[in-house]
This record gives sequence, C-alpha cells and structure tokens, in this order.
Amino acid sequence: MIIWIALLRGINVGGHHRLPMQDLRSILGGLGLQNAQTYIQSGNAVFLGPDEDPVLLGRKITDAIERQHGFAPYVLLIKKNTLDRAIANNPFTDQIKDNKHMQVSFYIGQPVKPDLIKLSDLASNGEVFLLDEHCFYLHAPAGIGRSKLAGKVEHALGVQTTARNWRSLLAIKALASTITAA
Repeated sequence: MIIWIALLRGINVGGHHRLPMQDLRSILGGLGLQNAQTYIQSGNAVFLGPDEDPVLLGRKITDAIERQHGFAPYVLLIKKNTLDRAIANNPFTDQIKDNKHMQVSFYIGQPVKPDLIKLSDLASNGEVFLLDEHCFYLHAPAGIGRSKLAGKVEHALGVQTTARNWRSLLAIKALASTITAA
C-alpha cells in the first residue's frame, strides 16, 4: 500500500456538483482505500491504496462518485512522493510572498506539444512559470485570479490538469504525513 493524493476537479463550486467530504471519505473506504482524510471542500483527499495505475484507480473513484452522486468529476491521483518532489523542486519558493499567488498544476502523462510560447506571451505583472515532469509551476505576484496565463495552462499544455495553490499543497502534504497503515 502507498499513500495517494486525490485532487478532484470541479466539485462544490458555485453550488454545483456537491460532494460532502464525509461522502468522499466513505466512497474511498467503500473502494477498499484506507485511512482516507480530506482537506477543505474543494476535493483534496489522501489515503492508502494499492500501487496501481493512477488513471485506472482515478477512474474507479470517478465511477463510484457518479453512481452515488450523479456526476463524474475528474480525479487526478498522484503518489505522495510526487507531491513531495513537486514541493521540494518549486523554483519560485524564494519569491512567494503570498501562498495564494503560487499555483501548481498537476497532470498525468507528459504534455506532448506544450505551447510555452503562448504562455510566455500571456505572462504579465512579473509572472514566471516552469514546466516540470509532473507539474506546471506558476507564480503570479499580482494574484492567480488576475492572471490571464493561469486560465490558459491546460489548453497550452494539451493535457488535463488540476491546480492547487501553494497553501493548499503544503496543507495536503502535512495531512498525507499523518497517514499510517491500518
């Protein structure tokens, strides 16, 4: 068993796709995943599970949510060591003054033809970014909400992503550090 991080996309936003975290923990447990814990209402979970293909395991979770709640959110799974590496390798750590201005987008599968020129053209207000093996780092000193670049990351990379701010990632890492075998 390994520690997984589940990043759900598009739940509990604007009253749509409502999924209480208690229900998410129950769904994960019903799939045989152990010690599930969640962080805030936007769909972040950590749990113990088998070391299997993250796409297949994510699909099982999506299917279970759809059966019980009637919608199928994108569930991106990463191993704890991938999260740890993403945090440790952040090239912009020394520039972060507000954790909400640092965003990391995770994806499964390496982008084949990322349009980094398009993203460079969209960068403004001191924004800097870096494409890594497992994630895309964006530091937007004026705020992620004001960034034209932030909303174009997925399209420019050509792969499905889900993003979390730096504060959330640090909290998820701390939560994952509390997971122990059942």
